[in-house]
Amino acid sequence: MSLDFTHDLRAKSWVESANLAGSDFPLQNLPYGRFRRAGLNEDWRCGVAIGEQILDLRRAASAGRWETPVEVQLQALAAGDMNRFMGASPAARRAVRQALFKALQAGGPQQGALGPCLVAQAAAEMDLPCRIGDYTDFYTGIHHATAVGKLFRPDNPLLPNYKWVPIGYHGRASSVVVSGTALHRPRGQLKNPQAEAPSFEPCQRLDYELELGAYVAGGNALGAPIAMEHADEHLFGLSLLNDWSARDMQGWEYQPLGPFLAKNFGTTVSPWIVTMEALEPFRCAHVRPAGDPQPLPYLDSPHNRAAGSYDIELEVWLQTAKMRAAHQPGALLARSNFRHAYWTLAQMLTHHASNGCNLQPGDLLGTGTQSGPLPEQAGSLLELSEGGKRAITLPNGEQRIFLHDGDSVELRACAQKQNGPRIGLGRCAGRILAAR
Repeated sequence: MSLDFTHDLRAKSWVESANLAGSDFPLQNLPYGRFRRAGLNEDWRCGVAIGEQILDLRRAASAGRWETPVEVQLQALAAGDMNRFMGASPAARRAVRQALFKALQAGGPQQGALGPCLVAQAAAEMDLPCRIGDYTDFYTGIHHATAVGKLFRPDNPLLPNYKWVPIGYHGRASSVVVSGTALHRPRGQLKNPQAEAPSFEPCQRLDYELELGAYVAGGNALGAPIAMEHADEHLFGLSLLNDWSARDMQGWEYQPLGPFLAKNFGTTVSPWIVTMEALEPFRCAHVRPAGDPQPLPYLDSPHNRAAGSYDIELEVWLQTAKMRAAHQPGALLARSNFRHAYWTLAQMLTHHASNGCNLQPGDLLGTGTQSGPLPEQAGSLLELSEGGKRAITLPNGEQRIFLHDGDSVELRACAQKQNGPRIGLGRCAGRILAAR
């Protein structure tokens, strides 16, 4: 990839709300999602976020004037088939981004035609942005892995394989839900250390995990690996991802095969996919600490070392039921950055396909919890509460060790350089309901 006119920091849109300071969706972003107008029995359709509006691509495909190659790609989006568009070539996807940028740019000739194709985000309900066939969750946050490891292995927190292999496990795609979906506290087997037998009851140590989700673009055939040099071509874009976790269930069940029911009761993603093209200006070097082993050759490349990481600010906010009743905003719990990840997106994808595993358009790769090196940059309550030993005091005086029923967690993220436009990932929010 390379920078082009769609990254012009000075460019403005004729959609005025896209030009407001602090907007997640300026002209330089243009993320994709699936929506319909709230309260109407419409089919889900694809759209692009622009300011506080959504450009309805079903209507825009026929109302606007597009060059033939772009019009061909817009037909998939007009039909609501995000996955088919995700499977298009990188050049074709870039051409659509460039055409939409020109169409929405201030002074562009398509304002009259596309103005009626806008839908206010406040008047829309969102769906998952695409059909997620498979979901794999990685463990790329070394500061999270170290902090959690210290709780169980103080003298040797990282297992021997961590710095050699991007660790991951296969999650449950059917329970991935879009932001705003409430989730019930899960029930499961819990084993008190003093008890002779486990019990089956509601989770008591419910947690969130601050992650990004990477969506696969064009996939690979079964048996055909993806080389590091081509990994970027197979990445479509990013969203926020909250990998809700039942820590007490997890501690009992995860040995010897890893996470199961403690993870698959719900995973929340933001409704918008911010394309890798929009995030291109925020690449940064990926440098391993001195003394750490360098990746094996199949996971290494000059480009990955020079620009494999991304400078994306991440935040976690918590609003309790008491705060909500008092009309108080949520409290900021932690702030981190994706540049702290030990493994890059390209390494995750390449390793996933290195044994010939066939990835498909719309597959979702979680990054694992993205904690920073400082205690206040922890991406989970397990870390913030030091394994449940220290209560966190909120601004209204309430305390939390793990999540209570009625708590709402919201993840936020953006990439921004100096006074340039803010490339936001939208909101990723969910509320915890009582166990059934």
